[in-house]
Amino acid sequence: MKLSKLGQVAISTGDLEASITFYRDVLGLPFLFSAPPGLAFLMAGETRLMLTAGETAGPNSALYFVVASVDEAWAELSGQASLETAPHLVAKLPDHELWMAFVRAPEGTLIGLMEERR
Repeated sequence: MKLSKLGQVAISTGDLEASITFYRDVLGLPFLFSAPPGLAFLMAGETRLMLTAGETAGPNSALYFVVASVDEAWAELSGQASLETAPHLVAKLPDHELWMAFVRAPEGTLIGLMEERR
């Protein structure tokens, strides 16, 4: 067996509507549909994000999104998300630098913002 791309990520949330609002309106992910009991689906590039009503995600959950500019994404999310770690250089690679910043979603999921600067 050989795995290919990641098709779907599931995140539990104590407040489904707040999470839908955050991922759709703050992060700009396209909303696909809702389904009973307590499910909502959004699209993150080629990966579907499933939000499910229940317990919160917990501190070990993290999603990393590629952005064109981590500085601009950070500035745009200021006041709309719980800011965790400001943009910073993570690694200098042979052909680019990896920059990241982190915010938190309403259910506690850590959201990484990744930029590969060339």
